[in-house]
Amino acid sequence: MAADDITAPLGLDKGRKGRRLRIPFGLIATGLVSIFALFVIVWVTVVDDPLGGQPTAQVPLIKSRDGITARDIEVVSVKPSDRSGAPSPATTKTTRDSNSNGGTDHAKTNNSNESSRSNDSRSTALTTSPVAKVTEAGRHGPLPIIAKDGSRPLDVYAAPPRFQVAGVPRIVIIVGGLGLSQTGSQSAIEKLPNGITFAFAPYGSSLDRWMKKARRKGHEILLQIPLEPFDFPDNDPGPHTLLTSLAPAANIDRMTWLMARVTNYAGVINHMGARFSSSSEALGPMIEEINKRGLMLIDDGSSSRSVMATAASAAKAPFARADLVIDSIPSPEEIDGRLLQLEAIARSKGLAIGVASALPVSVKEIAEWANTAEARGVYLVPASAAVRVPGNGG
Repeated sequence: MAADDITAPLGLDKGRKGRRLRIPFGLIATGLVSIFALFVIVWVTVVDDPLGGQPTAQVPLIKSRDGITARDIEVVSVKPSDRSGAPSPATTKTTRDSNSNGGTDHAKTNNSNESSRSNDSRSTALTTSPVAKVTEAGRHGPLPIIAKDGSRPLDVYAAPPRFQVAGVPRIVIIVGGLGLSQTGSQSAIEKLPNGITFAFAPYGSSLDRWMKKARRKGHEILLQIPLEPFDFPDNDPGPHTLLTSLAPAANIDRMTWLMARVTNYAGVINHMGARFSSSSEALGPMIEEINKRGLMLIDDGSSSRSVMATAASAAKAPFARADLVIDSIPSPEEIDGRLLQLEAIARSKGLAIGVASALPVSVKEIAEWANTAEARGVYLVPASAAVRVPGNGG
């Protein structure tokens, strides 16, 4: 019997010789991962700044014009006057209010807003009586017509654009619903600068008086034409609304009734009319009549289904479409945001068109925006400056 057999009781240690010690690597790795994970959890939970001083940045998303800083304004490029003598975009309100008699400044930089508004009216007053050569007697009253010499009401009644320097962002703002409310109409005429275009509803009781006030102030005006919406008659724009169910002759008769309510307008703009403006068949005769009378047509941009642009192009009619409705949500914050959006479109495309109603909140916010718009390098122009396609006689 070998010595190993004697010293190994009952053979329990048999075969121990030659066995290798096994290290539990898996258990060790699991332990290390657990320790690391626990360390990370404790670090994130306990330490105030787990990034340990890594560089960070916060970008505020601001809709209000109150959030614009000086740096935002400084990036706007403003071109000097050209060699032809056109006014510089940096020209102040005093220069743009100069009249044609020697260019005398009517308002100094430190004058009050009320004084400036009064001087605007004297220096930029437009005609307030119908011009005979572009007016004819209609069944319902005086109607616009192209003159024998080819002059259109669009040419005669349009307000001259105040800025003609190429490359500056231009904005058209059309405020509609004038003439319906005495207080609202008065407020709009008093508070809004003459670069704003006014659209008159055809149902006011003192349209001629308000038209003359607006024109003396220098505002270009449009006439609102009520068109059939999809939910008509539950949603009725008013008497003499143009309908898809009527024959073209009946719609033209309704439109001439509407056109005879006021004079001295350079064009028309739809009021509502999602159903009508989506029908090429209904639009065709209407646009032909508008073009025949030497007027421009503005689509207020409220309906995504509108085919007005296509129909106007087919008729070669002066036409423009609004980019957005400024007061679709009539709150100061939303209106401010839309006005800044309009500025962005103008800087991108060169020209932007916005429409609004003569609501008190809209008039207030647009007036405040207009007071600082030129300091940011954007300029108000009348709706006629946005016309893209020449009409008859143009």
